[in-house]
Amino acid sequence: MIKGVLFMMVRSVLVLCTAMVTSLAACVGVPEGEDYDVDAAEQAVVVDNALTSNALTSNALTSNALTSNALTSNALTSNALTSNALTRSALRDPLARQLLKYVVSCALPRGAHFDIDVDGVVYGFDGGIGLHKNWGDTGGSCDNACKAWVSACVLSRVNYLGIPTPISMRGNKCELSSDSAERTAYATREGAYYGNIFANPPLYFACVSPEQTSIQRVCGPSLDDCVVKVVGNCGDTCDKPRSDGSFENCRDHARSASGQFPSGTIAYDGSVTIFLQ
Repeated sequence: MIKGVLFMMVRSVLVLCTAMVTSLAACVGVPEGEDYDVDAAEQAVVVDNALTSNALTSNALTSNALTSNALTSNALTSNALTSNALTRSALRDPLARQLLKYVVSCALPRGAHFDIDVDGVVYGFDGGIGLHKNWGDTGGSCDNACKAWVSACVLSRVNYLGIPTPISMRGNKCELSSDSAERTAYATREGAYYGNIFANPPLYFACVSPEQTSIQRVCGPSLDDCVVKVVGNCGDTCDKPRSDGSFENCRDHARSASGQFPSGTIAYDGSVTIFLQ
């Protein structure tokens, strides 16, 4: 009997250790800037970006506060989206379906997929980056951290002309890690994106990389008419860059000449920095 108890204790310790190793390997705790190979995040985080300005600003899914709340308060699944009257109705809007494509791609991991039947037409939605995998679980939802990261990811994929362009997404999250080959191929830092597309009213922010004076991919020829509010130079709005060149804790106001942020300035943990070829 004593041997049996000892065996069960040893077995429990082995199971616990295996779980811990698996958790560490999944990506949490990977040293900043270190190259590693995690299949689920091995996207070389190079993704297309053809989200139009209209789909971001005029879609029926997030332009209404009640519908936006219904989206984030429920699981990102076919059943949850279609069983809720608000989200089911919103998805009749082509712009809402375009936005949802990018929300799903940002939130759910590669390999995740679900279909939605809209008035007899079936539309498929695929995961990609996996910034908030749990939103796709039964009973899942999108909390504040989820809203910040998914919003930053979606905003970074807006394209002024709606033409797909390869981009490298980086940030202080293991799913946005990059290897040396990607950093070499995508060496031109464009800027950082952050905000809350699910807020009422929605918050769209960006800052320009210190080496740049424009964000033509997202804003077109002028920053003044940009779909996102460009609040300044990333060096004046964010913490210092990480080893991969990405900015974090970017804010909705720039520092003053004295180096201080105005009272009430908000910092966004979910900040995504984009690099181009």
